[in-house]
Amino acid sequence: MKSKLLEPMTTSQHKPSICIVCHQAYGALCGGDSGHIGGVERHAAILAHWLAKDGYDVSMLTWNEGSGEADVVNGVRVIRICRKNEGVRGLRFVHPKWTSLLQGMRRANADIYYQHGAECVTGQVALWCGRNGRRFVFNAANDTDCAANLPELKTLRERLLYRYGLRHADLRITQTEEQRAQFLQSFGLDSVVLRYACHDFAQDTIASQPGAISRRVLWIARGCRQKRPDRLLDLAELCPEFTFDLVGPFYPDDYSRSVYERALRMDNIVLHGAVSRDRVPFFYQKAFCMCCTSDFEGFPNTFLEAWSHALPIVSTFDPDSLVATRQLGLVVENVPQMAMALKSLSTSPVQYQTIARNARNYFLGHHTLDAVLPQYETMFGKLAGENGF
Repeated sequence: MKSKLLEPMTTSQHKPSICIVCHQAYGALCGGDSGHIGGVERHAAILAHWLAKDGYDVSMLTWNEGSGEADVVNGVRVIRICRKNEGVRGLRFVHPKWTSLLQGMRRANADIYYQHGAECVTGQVALWCGRNGRRFVFNAANDTDCAANLPELKTLRERLLYRYGLRHADLRITQTEEQRAQFLQSFGLDSVVLRYACHDFAQDTIASQPGAISRRVLWIARGCRQKRPDRLLDLAELCPEFTFDLVGPFYPDDYSRSVYERALRMDNIVLHGAVSRDRVPFFYQKAFCMCCTSDFEGFPNTFLEAWSHALPIVSTFDPDSLVATRQLGLVVENVPQMAMALKSLSTSPVQYQTIARNARNYFLGHHTLDAVLPQYETMFGKLAGENGF
């Protein structure tokens, strides 16, 4: 059944003011490379810019990554809280992190506060909203946000605050039907499924013509254990005929360092590291497919970027079984199957073109800004109307 929160907003309802709480989104919002720019940050920036362009009073709370306390970026008022590592270890959780968050929320003075991803901040925002009569919207960022044991939240404090925020949210958003079902099973809480939106970087580009398929495979993600880049290196060993472009940052932990050092020794691996956003489309354009090697995700922004370029995906992860059922790529269980999938795509132009067109058409129908973001606008309008703003 379609939620009433997604029914069209009447013209009599005014546009509520909205504050997006996304600590690491300053770089994504400003177009720079600072901070952790992942799917959450890109989504927050896209949503903020779109709402501001549509006449909303939009603010965003981020870490203080620059000088001054606030500025405006494309109509979005940026309210910087403290710096990420500011304060005394052991005390900084309360001050300045929590205290500056509360100060920023008061300064935003919004009707609705929107926060994305399971963390202690979920509960902190919910507490403030509850005490000040404001609406709070939570958006799940990953399948693990919906799991009862919350495997990515390592401390009791994080788990308690997140569960509190989840229970006290006025609306919970999930990215897939699988996440919605998991929320119900794990917490007894309902949610609304809203997909991510993505810029159409490819415009009217369609995939390479038969016979002109490149031999480059793209892997674009953070070089961390969750993303399992070690599997890609195993794949590269099985497929020496392909060149693998690894795009994304690596970290100083033992796992990332070992993967990075191994990749340096491989002839068909090209390590590009973190790249600026304006260079990202180049990697999709020269690849013949993209690989995902993760065990769990949310709804990867890279999937949308690949599909916008009519690029098939070979993946160990399949949100809502979309890749398999809509023929947007090939879903595999292990590295040997991934190797077979690459070889199948590269030797079957008809199969490749079918998947490429499916991918492009699915993106245009479900994930463009105009297809997705009006649903968020309607949701915010309904929430504001219910509260009498």
